[in-house]
Amino acid sequence: MSDDMWLSDGGEEARVGFATALQHLLWAEAKRREGIPADEHPHSVNALRPDSPAARRLHLRHLEVAAECGSLAERVMEAAAARAGRAGASFPEMGAAAGITRQAARNRWPQAVGTRWTLHTLTGRKPPHGAGMVTTRSRDKAVTTGWDAVRKGDAAAGGAVAAVVCDSEHRVVWACLFDPAEYGAVVVEVPDDLVDIPADGEAHEAWADRWAQFVAAEIERRTVRA
Repeated sequence: MSDDMWLSDGGEEARVGFATALQHLLWAEAKRREGIPADEHPHSVNALRPDSPAARRLHLRHLEVAAECGSLAERVMEAAAARAGRAGASFPEMGAAAGITRQAARNRWPQAVGTRWTLHTLTGRKPPHGAGMVTTRSRDKAVTTGWDAVRKGDAAAGGAVAAVVCDSEHRVVWACLFDPAEYGAVVVEVPDDLVDIPADGEAHEAWADRWAQFVAAEIERRTVRA
């Protein structure tokens, strides 16, 4: 069996090439620590007689280097997860990137997500038609901005009539709309199918349409009541 046969299970040529290059790099470092020049024998992990003292010593050195690489990889992953979180990535996205579950990603990098809050606003009355979005690092700021926009929105043409704030996992944590009966903003609960907000693309547009329909129907209901 070749030295890197275990690396080729994925069947992806680029990934296998990367893994093979990493294996060679670790072996080169093990040789360096043993004082063996890079261009001298042994050139691979199986090039020494298995039962020789030299093989045992060099393979233990190889294990030492591999263990250090694992610790380094953990630190690199933690830093990468933190940067991804600051860029708006969710735990499901991090889990998919790392080949683990959403919950495992949350347990592994608990501080990576939660520093970004996105405010979505809906404008217009018959029916709601415009949408806005802004991201902040403060939940309170996002909520206050949305509340003020809706509270003032009915007095201005094209003003905001509804707002929701979602966390870095794109889940709604707060919502409000303009209530004609109260003539002001009121906090509401959105339906279950609106709680998860797709990040972008056609799925997000479909969510926005459902949100606009919900807001229009809710405002109409409250208008009749008023």
